[in-house]
Amino acid sequence: MTRGPKPKPNAIRRNVHPGAQELANEAQPGRELPRALGIKTSGARRFWRTWSTAPQTAAWAETDWMELEITTLLVDLLFQGDVKLAAEIRQRVAKWGATLEDRSRLRMKLEDAEPEGPAAEPPALDLDEELFNLLNNP
Repeated sequence: MTRGPKPKPNAIRRNVHPGAQELANEAQPGRELPRALGIKTSGARRFWRTWSTAPQTAAWAETDWMELEITTLLVDLLFQGDVKLAAEIRQRVAKWGATLEDRSRLRMKLEDAEPEGPAAEPPALDLDEELFNLLNNP
């Protein structure tokens, strides 16, 4: 048995937030990783490629791209073994809507685009080389 009055049959949800973002769930053109950053690990390059083409970047200003550069440097240091940076990186990517929970808190909604053709193959990742380097460098 439920508590409270029975809901009206024509109930309308009234807590729609006027500032909510609806983003098309499709990859953006992205940007090239700046060579001046001096990124050494393939994990950091993959991080840049993932975030620079994320749907959230459609509305990014230049300051957001600078934040991505700084965070990519932190990710590079993380992949080189400085694990104390993990919490800082997690806080930064949460502000961009990294997880479903983050996007919900930020009132972001990713709309699924209709598939136009066969699914594209994801780019080959250099995970074997990265694992080899991690295991062989103390």
